[in-house]
Amino acid sequence: MTDQAASAAEILARIADTLATRRPENGGDPKASYAAKLLAKGPDAFLKKIGEEATELVMAAKDGVPDRIVSETADLWFHCLVALTHFNLRPEDVLAELARREGLSGLAEKASRPQD
Repeated sequence: MTDQAASAAEILARIADTLATRRPENGGDPKASYAAKLLAKGPDAFLKKIGEEATELVMAAKDGVPDRIVSETADLWFHCLVALTHFNLRPEDVLAELARREGLSGLAEKASRPQD
């Protein structure tokens, strides 16, 4: 892993650690923390935000404004981290899955998934 990748993984891990403290069972205060508020409301709240942020990212990308693309991606990633926290998952789980897929053809990887 490169220094930059390690740094990115460390940033995601720190955010995940902070989000874990915002869980209701860990004393997260919805009046003091936006993340605690989302986690207290449950999946409907953060899933709605994921949808909104994904749409805003699409719009920013269509406009081709780099700063907005980065900002909207950060918003989307944050809300995805909230979802991971709710489901007791970590960004490391996602990074491991991305590492597993690295070097695979996207078409081959998709074809290897179980059919629903």
